[in-house]
Amino acid sequence: MIEKLLEGLSQKEVQLVAVSKTRSNEQIMDLYQAGQRVFGENRVQELTRKFDELPKDIKWHLIGHLQSNKVKQIARFVDLIHSVDSPRILQEINKQAAKHERVINVLLQIHIAQEEAKFGFNANEITAVLGEIEKGNYPNVKVCGLMGMATNTEDESQVRKEFNSLSQLFESIKSNEALDDAFQIKSMGMSGDYEMAIEEGSNMVRIGSLLFK
Repeated sequence: MIEKLLEGLSQKEVQLVAVSKTRSNEQIMDLYQAGQRVFGENRVQELTRKFDELPKDIKWHLIGHLQSNKVKQIARFVDLIHSVDSPRILQEINKQAAKHERVINVLLQIHIAQEEAKFGFNANEITAVLGEIEKGNYPNVKVCGLMGMATNTEDESQVRKEFNSLSQLFESIKSNEALDDAFQIKSMGMSGDYEMAIEEGSNMVRIGSLLFK
């Protein structure tokens, strides 16, 4: 399954983040042996443990909601943080990255779903954040793109509309002079809707249940 999925996504120039939350080291190593190197975790404690125990060429992504007091635990090694959803968390990532003399890659999470429980910036908030980036206020953070999670619904037209809204927002801000060539990622789509997300422009998908049987 993993080889076929990797091949299909590679042909479409889409990167796979294997969502490994709650999975054992042995399960992760099975995918590792098949060629997968990018894994995503929701919880900081589990992420730090797996980083310490598993091969060091794995690129670890934090894909869950991140509290500012937990940033220091992953700042030394995390490859990409998907869930930057407030100026406060952006400030803390910048602070902790500086302590480790790193520049940490992040995605700005956009609230595209109808569900209030989902986190993320709205369009006005993103404009303000980009203004702060343009002022050079986050020298130890590199904004690599946007992430969004669609509404949990059976209505495919609604999900497609939400993915499309993120793609349009991405294109509208891509030319911002505060962003460099690293601003390339549209992270949207999970096991149940990743094909639709790709059709609407996603180039990074987060898949777990389809990989771990």
